[in-house]
Amino acid sequence: METERLILRRWKESDAEDLYKYASNPDVGPIAGWPPHQSIDESRNIIKTVFCGAEAYAMCLKSDNRAIGAIELKLNGHTDMTEKDDECELGYWLGKPFWGQGLMPEAAREMLRHAFWDIGMNKVWCGYYEGNTKSKRVQEKVGFQYQWTTEGVDVPLMHEKRIGHVNCMTKEEWIRLKG
Repeated sequence: METERLILRRWKESDAEDLYKYASNPDVGPIAGWPPHQSIDESRNIIKTVFCGAEAYAMCLKSDNRAIGAIELKLNGHTDMTEKDDECELGYWLGKPFWGQGLMPEAAREMLRHAFWDIGMNKVWCGYYEGNTKSKRVQEKVGFQYQWTTEGVDVPLMHEKRIGHVNCMTKEEWIRLKG
């Protein structure tokens, strides 16, 4: 898939070095609920075991096609936000050097289009942990609607509990936003 500035493509093992470059930054993973990567080998393993979902994509700049972040539609069975086959969860992160450039909303809009038109979803869920204002802002920019807040959400990879906020968008809302 392509946007004005991005290519969203499947992950390759050869992306491990680029993944490590951004996922090792302690400002990136922990706020999203995962620890910084400790090695290129760990990043390679993440590509093989985590970024292998049916709708998991590397976010790449068109200029060089190198991975700078990740975006995924987590389908039923791979998310705790829904048990319905026509609903999924949008998850994402972006390397710190690329924050504040509007790249994540650009990628999220394309993934919403893909979810609703290409794979037939009727609702897309999205969440963020308290304090992750950048993720909250992305969700607001693309039109997600607030649903609920939960205290004591288990964050297993960080061995802690947090406050979680959940938003969603229906296909009808997305069509209305598209005008």
